[in-house]
Amino acid sequence: MVEYIIMAIIAYLIGSINFSVIISKKIAGFDIREKGSGNAGSTNMLRSVGKKAAGITLLCDILKGVVAIIISIIIGNIVKETNQERLLQIAGIAVVIGHTFPVFFGFKGGKGVATSLGILLMTNWKIGLICLVFALVLILLTRMVSLGSCVASILFPVLTVFINDSYTILTEGKQGSSYLIYSIILAIIVLYNHRTNITRLMNGTENRINFKN
Repeated sequence: MVEYIIMAIIAYLIGSINFSVIISKKIAGFDIREKGSGNAGSTNMLRSVGKKAAGITLLCDILKGVVAIIISIIIGNIVKETNQERLLQIAGIAVVIGHTFPVFFGFKGGKGVATSLGILLMTNWKIGLICLVFALVLILLTRMVSLGSCVASILFPVLTVFINDSYTILTEGKQGSSYLIYSIILAIIVLYNHRTNITRLMNGTENRINFKN
């Protein structure tokens, strides 16, 4: 039990490191949450600061998810009697919550998509790549990042039902569906963070990105 609490705290603190705020202040001299959509994420960084800043932010946010899962694996290997699947799942959920509600930045963070991508790739690289490709195709076709992100988040739970291999941690005898609740929680967090985007999507007023700039 103690290792689960420790893992949750570590992952939450990792998630709370908001690189978009740090980078926007360093490069542009302002808090990204005061510009554009007000979201502390790579899409708003692209619109308000530029491609380089957005790229760095995206990479750093992905790495937050990767690092959190790696730490959970290390702790799981040290504490032999722990449930490694549960430890990984706690790390994944906690790091996204930290990214969304960062303790270091007034609990106002990003939408968790990039960090969730890092988690997906570390949880199951096959599912992660499928979700990534699906999201990228939608984004390229519609120029709406939110649509690709939301659909990919819904796709994650669906894939856990059908894919039973390529999991980083999967207890012998179990199927991928053991990650179903975990994937649903992550999908709910991402969809909740996109609630205003979903409203605009339904109204046909969602913002589109310009690939030429």
